[in-house]
Amino acid sequence: MARRKYWAIIDTETTIESTIADVAIVICDRHGKIYKSMAVLIKGEFDAKELFYDPKDNGFWGKEAAKKRKANYVKMLNEGTRMLASVSAVNRWIDAAIAQYQPELTAFNLPFDRDKCIRTNIDLSGFPSSFDLWGAACGNICVTKGYKQFCLENHQFTNRTEYGNMTMRTNAETVFGYLHGQLIDEPHTALEDLAFEVPILTKVLSSKNWRDKAQAFNWREFQVKNHFVAK
Repeated sequence: MARRKYWAIIDTETTIESTIADVAIVICDRHGKIYKSMAVLIKGEFDAKELFYDPKDNGFWGKEAAKKRKANYVKMLNEGTRMLASVSAVNRWIDAAIAQYQPELTAFNLPFDRDKCIRTNIDLSGFPSSFDLWGAACGNICVTKGYKQFCLENHQFTNRTEYGNMTMRTNAETVFGYLHGQLIDEPHTALEDLAFEVPILTKVLSSKNWRDKAQAFNWREFQVKNHFVAK
């Protein structure tokens, strides 16, 4: 009998110094059944640094909103739905999960999460293999007629640039919205965001030859003017 295959999906939320404040990993099978999970705030990062914010943003990613996001995390700590953990504790959890499940690592924009893990000394090098879930979604989901129609009906496009470019969104929120049949705002907390990414993974894994069709996101491939023709 073939050995059961598992996947580890990681998500991170960062500090203003590009280190990790909040990290979560779930181990699941191809059907989305979760066997093991971890979600913690990183001691020495979350409690010592500001959360990421964009000085030019007046909305969710602005400086004032970052203060509210941090207050929400403190509330989670007080309620026991998050705990502070050291980097070494996170690495021990990862080592144990690898030893037990030998999962393939993925994330929606894995290069981003891997970089932030390196900056925080979280060690992902023990995973036997990995792939970028964003690229897999782009090549297996976002190129479909149904997905394009969903973007059109739900205005999932970036603002038009000075060069006349307008791009279909391919973020996890939009891809999950397409699969779910309704757009839902991501909370942008690591564990809760994985609830959006697990269904994307299961959909990708159900696609024939999904690895061959995976493609790194290229904004030029998702220009609105190249996918919609006026009648």
